[in-house]
Amino acid sequence: MTQLFLNASQVVTCAGPARARRGTEQADAVVRDRVGVAVAADGTIAAVAADAALRTDYPAATIVDCAGGVLTPGFVDSHTHAIFGRARYEEQEMRAAGIGYLEIAKRGGGIHASVRDLRSRTADDLAVLATERLRRIAAHGTTTVEIKSGYGLSLESELTTLRVIQRLAAELPLRLVPTFLGAHEVPLEHRETAQDREAYLQRVTEEMIPAVAREGLARFCDVFCEPGVYTVPETRRILGAARAAGLQLKLHADELENGAAAELAAELGATSADHLAAISEQGIRALAAAATVATLLPGTMLFLGRPRQAPARALIAAGVPVALASDFNPGTSPTVNFPLVLTLGVSQLRLSVAEAFVAATVNGAAALGLAHRIGQITPGFAADLALFDVRDHREIPYWYGDRRCQRTWVGGRPVHAG
Repeated sequence: MTQLFLNASQVVTCAGPARARRGTEQADAVVRDRVGVAVAADGTIAAVAADAALRTDYPAATIVDCAGGVLTPGFVDSHTHAIFGRARYEEQEMRAAGIGYLEIAKRGGGIHASVRDLRSRTADDLAVLATERLRRIAAHGTTTVEIKSGYGLSLESELTTLRVIQRLAAELPLRLVPTFLGAHEVPLEHRETAQDREAYLQRVTEEMIPAVAREGLARFCDVFCEPGVYTVPETRRILGAARAAGLQLKLHADELENGAAAELAAELGATSADHLAAISEQGIRALAAAATVATLLPGTMLFLGRPRQAPARALIAAGVPVALASDFNPGTSPTVNFPLVLTLGVSQLRLSVAEAFVAATVNGAAALGLAHRIGQITPGFAADLALFDVRDHREIPYWYGDRRCQRTWVGGRPVHAG
């Protein structure tokens, strides 16, 4: 049955090329006033036109009353770590006391704390926790969520995490995109000697990646390429094995210090390079010459209390496509609120509202290789939609921290209501 979404004050269509938007392209979210959207029975957009015209063309359609709200594409959160156990709230106080990210990790906190916790939990436990988080994510307007492993750091625990994501993708109406992040850290049991570290690298490349690929558990492989974590040669080695196994590539790149990870991402043709708060001018030039999307995570730098955010304006000026994502995780960005990420995109990264919307939809989709299917309200695209209780799309990042999302749909099917 066709559905008509009528009586919206605005529809943020983000209509345009089915690819990442660059430069001035990113500044046009193609906002249309007083139009409606027809959704076909197969869950795709059939038409965007005046309400009266849609009523004439689809007289038997079911009506969805937008009640004067703003209809947008569902947000595409292209970087999360949503499978974890307990929260790590104690680390926030440690940072307030002046203890740095890497020092917390050296003391057994950070990622290592989540690893110890996740290894103690069952798949059912992780699935229950993640289901509730994903429902809250959907309640803020997000319809596609990339989820990384990386809190297992062993063959068994990494596979368990990815199988949980696969299970949730079958059970929930959200679009979930799985990423293997076995190289999130070097586990504590492999840190004593260089031989121990090499043994873990071999385990990642020769055991984990082949096992993940055999089961079809991930679309991407990611590596935390950062001084003090994984070096550029190590990252190249891991991602080379991933590509040979048929996985697409992502990088945690230049988050805290510049380590030429952005240049590596461009060289390897990674789908995205994420974080980039410490990217160099050379890194910006390299990304500008590549097809790699720069995924910026302003919530992380805010929560860490870092004074420096990723140079979004310089990236856009250079012609690099910029996406926004939440980095939802238990230690450095514990937020499910994507409109808050839009707020930070505007207030901290100095994006225009239109640039922030494109970064959260079309370019987020491109960061997952899905820009041909999702991210815009255009005929032929999936009807992944979010309805907000505002009258102007600029209010969505304006009312920061407030949940104005009323309903979300994936492929025309309700995900969140009320």
